[in-house]
Amino acid sequence: MSTDLTVERRVVLPTAADTAELGRALGARLSPGDLVVLSGPLGAGKTVLAAGIGEGLGVEGPVTSPTFVIAREHPPLPGPLGGRGVVLVHVDAYRLGVGTAATPDPRDVAAQLDDLDLDTDLTRAAVVVEWGEGVAEHLAAEHLTVRLDRTGTSDDPEAREALLSGPARLVGEP
Repeated sequence: MSTDLTVERRVVLPTAADTAELGRALGARLSPGDLVVLSGPLGAGKTVLAAGIGEGLGVEGPVTSPTFVIAREHPPLPGPLGGRGVVLVHVDAYRLGVGTAATPDPRDVAAQLDDLDLDTDLTRAAVVVEWGEGVAEHLAAEHLTVRLDRTGTSDDPEAREALLSGPARLVGEP
């Protein structure tokens, strides 16, 4: 278990490209065993962020929403093509009940996540779980939570804000 301090950082994301860039920066910091939990309402940019994380890790892509398959594994690209040797396991817990019920029982969703055997993947992969807040955190001793919210107006509809909370090594510098 790491002794890394838990910190928080807010990031303003004016465009989807900024969201993807934040993902690339996060992906560049991830190592095997790291868990990232993404939360936020529909359309907040969770999959855009996950795709950026995949780019930062240098995995085979494209990284798209695994909503209908629940989990998708992306192997690393060869080193000369930008791969860092870290597998990305991208999970969408929405269909496990998190986004489909008014008040899903977190114990049921957690049990379904356990059935995916993601804890074994954590030893060799970075795992990103969309819709996992409140149910996926138990998969690792420490994790990074990224809460995305739309802050846009009619003049600036793409604007978002991210709140990162977790180990300082994953949250990064402001």
